[in-house]
Amino acid sequence: QVHLVESGGGLALAGGSLRLSCTASGRTFSSYAMGWFRQAPGREREFVAAISSNGGATYSADSVKGRFTISRDNAKNTVFLQMNFLKPEDTAVYYCGAEPRGRYYSENVVDYTFWGQGTQVTVSS
Repeated sequence: QVHLVESGGGLALAGGSLRLSCTASGRTFSSYAMGWFRQAPGREREFVAAISSNGGATYSADSVKGRFTISRDNAKNTVFLQMNFLKPEDTAVYYCGAEPRGRYYSENVVDYTFWGQGTQVTVSS
């Protein structure tokens, strides 16, 4: 069992930056690939970025490439999402998820076993 808690959301201006954190409980964090997803009102949850269990590989959605960076610190049981050059269309609730089979390249919600409660990101123009 992995319990995930996101933080760092808030209000930002277009072109600005935010850094999201997701901290996990449990001793098996380093065995999970981790992903960030987002969900805007009336829309399905969509993939943003993911990182392999040891942090050596990452994968991002085309919509955020060059703007968002995923990283992790296994010593602190934490995964980060650095979001730069934010756009109004980035507004959503952001969720982190834990994927137990090492499929850091997976964009599928169903592949992620554990989820946090989400953190709101609002970008104003």
